[in-house]
Amino acid sequence: MLESIVWILLMGFFVGQIARRLQIPALVGMVLVGIVLGMQAGNVINSEVLDAAKPLRTIAVMVILMKAGLGLDREKLSQQGIVALKLGFLPAVCEAIAIAWAAMWLLQFDFLTGLLLGCIIGAESPAVIVPAMLRLKSLGWGVTKGIPDAILTGSALSDVLLLLVFSLLITFLSQTTATDITLLGVTLSPWQLLPFQVICQILLGVLAGWATARILVSLLIKQNWTQNAGQDSLVAASTALWLVILAEHLPIFSGYLAVMSMGFFLVELDAPLARRLRGGFDSLWTIAEIVLFVLLGASIQLKVLGSNLLVGLAVLGIGTLIGRSLGWYLATVGSNWTWKEQLFLLPANSAKATVQAAIGAIPLAQGVAGGETILAIAVLSILVTAPLGAWAIPTLAPKLLERGEVDPTKVAIYGCPIFLAAVDNSPLATDVLTKAADLARRSDGEVIVLYVDNLGDQQAIALLQAKSQRVLSDIRYEFLISIGTVPEEIIRVAESRKVTDIVIGKRGNQSWQQVLVGSISQSVLEASLIPVILVESRHH
Repeated sequence: MLESIVWILLMGFFVGQIARRLQIPALVGMVLVGIVLGMQAGNVINSEVLDAAKPLRTIAVMVILMKAGLGLDREKLSQQGIVALKLGFLPAVCEAIAIAWAAMWLLQFDFLTGLLLGCIIGAESPAVIVPAMLRLKSLGWGVTKGIPDAILTGSALSDVLLLLVFSLLITFLSQTTATDITLLGVTLSPWQLLPFQVICQILLGVLAGWATARILVSLLIKQNWTQNAGQDSLVAASTALWLVILAEHLPIFSGYLAVMSMGFFLVELDAPLARRLRGGFDSLWTIAEIVLFVLLGASIQLKVLGSNLLVGLAVLGIGTLIGRSLGWYLATVGSNWTWKEQLFLLPANSAKATVQAAIGAIPLAQGVAGGETILAIAVLSILVTAPLGAWAIPTLAPKLLERGEVDPTKVAIYGCPIFLAAVDNSPLATDVLTKAADLARRSDGEVIVLYVDNLGDQQAIALLQAKSQRVLSDIRYEFLISIGTVPEEIIRVAESRKVTDIVIGKRGNQSWQQVLVGSISQSVLEASLIPVILVESRHH
């Protein structure tokens, strides 16, 4: 079992990175690893790991939904609240009905079996959509109108609706007795109860998320039960997973919606805690993503695809291009979205993966007629739409969305911070290097050491290189030598290398030379658009 886990993590990571370097979504490489390592090819993954695939997928989906909640912006969401609500219902309903009609026409299914297939295919993949939308938010695409927030919320709501309808349909089609329920003297069938179930699942899910968020803030902040961000993430992740498990035993609320709501309310209740948790859940997702998509690949039955390939593609095309497109139009008509922003919904929330992997095989296991065909089309939807969505979202966003100002308090920070340490041949250089090193260690960043040398002083250069090697020995750094006006060169290099902060020394005005040196830091401070950190001299 441990050997299988090592294969999954290492192969999934490196093949994913190879795919990324080839300009292909990393998840494509991870899915291919799963196919190769699975029972149909290499048979490397232990059966115990495959048996544990469902709970492992549950953990991965919990992580990604928590990331989604921590990335939501209340102001943007309230701005697009009606659109987000309509996106949660209209595209999913229209796609499910269109697929049901296509299945009746192309596969000779009856309406209920076709609708069952529509509920499976219509569900959107949080594993693809959430990271992509959070990435767009961090870059500013569509943030002015809150488009990523509306898509994130709508995706979660649509999955709640479709999973409820799916569970009801599977009960009917597998010949399991579905009993009527009498409330206040009125007898209601399961279909008549469905609207009440949907409302109950959503409202109680949001309420559970709010209550859990308040408990977490009380434990982690007010009572100080944790001492660092790692412990915060551990408690938050365990609590979120507990919500999902509780919802399985008490199916009156949506556990996944509760997790997403918990993340959202944590942002509102304690922004610094939410910021720390973003980093922690980003780290958890690094592992969860690999496990999710490798096991997804391992569960794909390639043999069932052959005879259903063309008809499956036709069903997917009808569902997306006719059904879902109609739902998108109805959801955004009358809003302030432009036609380009409406068109962006085509790649933005069409990806299928996690839900299809979780429930695609249930009709076959329950003996539903056409179950094997349903499984084949569910697998096909994953293979086609997941990599296409992962590629299309970042590719088309710059062409279809407007770029707005990013609120740094509402997004996770992507990329490696770079600090420019501007030094001279004075003792103050050690203080500047030490400060830059401290900042880099705290943020896992890098340092560029810049020395503007207009005198060709090789001895000073060698001394500074030795100091840099000593102070920055455990940090990635680069030593640069430049010629020109000192303040201008510092700013030029900082802008060209896209550094995060400039670290520069400032000494007291004890001599004419020190006044001149001090004026350099003042000039940089006044002219730079990049934040400048001044280091006061400790040498007197």
